[in-house]
Amino acid sequence: MMTFLINVENWEWSDIFTITLVGYSVVFLVLVLLIYVYKLMPVVLNYKKRKSVELGGAKMKGTEAHYVAGEVNAAIAMSLILYFNEQHDDESNVITIKRVARTYSPWSSKIYSVNNVLR
Repeated sequence: MMTFLINVENWEWSDIFTITLVGYSVVFLVLVLLIYVYKLMPVVLNYKKRKSVELGGAKMKGTEAHYVAGEVNAAIAMSLILYFNEQHDDESNVITIKRVARTYSPWSSKIYSVNNVLR
């Protein structure tokens, strides 16, 4: 016979329904609470930014969007690409691997891996 930590033989159906109802309601309420927490997260994260913009002289909203034309964005991107490409030297793109004369290394020695004797 198998023994359990909780003796379920003496339980009533009303106890089982009560535990089930309380468990499901707790999980449901926590999920609803998480929905409200995630909806309030942008407000909390932007609070410091909005406050610093309001304190900086003219009271401007931090959520105003500034329109920049696509041609201006393309010109800025092209100038950055040209600038960063000039900083690097032209390389030959040839990789050479030279063989090392020392072939023995204790890291590749099989003696140490075969004799695992503690001293």
